[in-house]
Amino acid sequence: MAEAPKPEEISHPPMDQLQGLEYCIDSNPSWGEAIALGFQHYILALGTAVMIPSFLVPLMEGSDGDKVRVVQTLLFVQGINTLLQTLFGTRLPAVIGGSYAFMVPVISIIHDSSLRRIEDPHLRFLSTMRAVQGALIVASSIQIILGYSQMWAICSRFFSPLGMAPVIALVGFGLFDRGFPVVGRCVEIGLPMFILFIIFSQYLKNFQTKGLPILERFALLISVTVIWAYAHLLTASGAYKHRPVLTEVNCRTDRANLISSAPWIKIPYPLQWGAPTFNAGHAFGMMAAVLVSLVESTGAYKAASRLASATPPPAHVLSRGIGWQGIGILLSGMFGTLTGSTVSVENIGLLGSTRVGSRRVVQISAGFMIFFSMLGKFGALFASIPFTIFAAVYCVLFGLVASVGLSFLQFTNMNSMRNLFITGVSLFMGLSVPEYFREYTAKALHGPAHTSAGWFNDFLNTIFFSSPTVALIVAVFLDNTLDYKDSARDRGMPWWAKFQTFKGDSRNEEFYTLPFNLNRFFPPS
Repeated sequence: MAEAPKPEEISHPPMDQLQGLEYCIDSNPSWGEAIALGFQHYILALGTAVMIPSFLVPLMEGSDGDKVRVVQTLLFVQGINTLLQTLFGTRLPAVIGGSYAFMVPVISIIHDSSLRRIEDPHLRFLSTMRAVQGALIVASSIQIILGYSQMWAICSRFFSPLGMAPVIALVGFGLFDRGFPVVGRCVEIGLPMFILFIIFSQYLKNFQTKGLPILERFALLISVTVIWAYAHLLTASGAYKHRPVLTEVNCRTDRANLISSAPWIKIPYPLQWGAPTFNAGHAFGMMAAVLVSLVESTGAYKAASRLASATPPPAHVLSRGIGWQGIGILLSGMFGTLTGSTVSVENIGLLGSTRVGSRRVVQISAGFMIFFSMLGKFGALFASIPFTIFAAVYCVLFGLVASVGLSFLQFTNMNSMRNLFITGVSLFMGLSVPEYFREYTAKALHGPAHTSAGWFNDFLNTIFFSSPTVALIVAVFLDNTLDYKDSARDRGMPWWAKFQTFKGDSRNEEFYTLPFNLNRFFPPS
């Protein structure tokens, strides 16, 4: 009879940093490989950059040409914000993209009665864009103040690994409606993409060419190319003729009208739509979206640090990153991107899928965003990839980010009923409350908060539409009020404490020191 294994043989000690990554935050692949990986991040970032304007611009009576310009502007600002964040913000390999959190206040502005009365479609589009710009510019001050004043660093002292685990998990899980429900709109393209991406990135990951695991490293590029060609074949062969409009929009490769509408060269510039207009109600509603972006980005930064094999960002570094993100939202308002900025969750997931957490790769992807946003026709070609293809990849990458959140539970005592209660309730409420708000809105065509004060409605509806924000409210409140004095070890605070200050762990300096010796002027706290 075999001898029973000893406890130390079957337990897995908590790991500060993920093992098994080929390149961490400050190690770099060869230039050729880094450029190809950067291009892969650029392709993935296109999904959100195209989807948000494609939904919002028609509601504003904008033309296909307007839509292309907004997509180009959004990509251009994404590239600038990504460079700023990786150089001077958290310095984590995080792509800064457009945020769905801003949809509620933006749609509210679009439906403002004073704007709907404008009869000329182009004038209505421009007036709405300027109103959104003004609201973004004012609302960006929230993150700028919270970040640079270090107030968010003070708030983060109340976060424990137990409190952050549901928040980070729901940064991924909370986006479930952008996964398979979208794949199902064109299942003959989405399902093969999902299967092919998993086969290349997981089952064939050991296939190597000249020592490079090419299928694992470039699974996204290869599978997108194959399925895009397959989708184009279906379109060209007439498979979608006389099909419902929704099917054609989701399946055809020639429905976006992006390439024909795009100029060859167009450089986005500040105030290109005219002078922003300011309205207190619009701005107040937008502030809720800025707060949601703040919470979602906090969770995403912590996930990025883990998938880049770095230590959790110290409180002042996190606050610094939020300050730069506020600058990013200000730039979004100045240029007119129709949405604010947040960390791109899918690109965080791609760090884990490729096992490359290099900062340089993400900076190269920012270069691609800026370059192709100015070369309109080329950028529009890549942007015409059917969104169903991106949704299939999201099913994997959002799940990967969510599992990183759950991995923070290893630093806590999950044999404690207190911890089980907090984790379970915050995860459930984080999924259940936004689902209630979504269902209510779909039936009533307005959110559950429906008073005569539009700004108040926008504020509440935006906050409770966000899974990570609801989870943060529930988890942090329960974690800091339920037997918190006697449960510091159970909450994982002894492990967490050494990463909260810059000098608490020697690795913090390696990962988060500012470039160009700027730490002399901005000494870490």
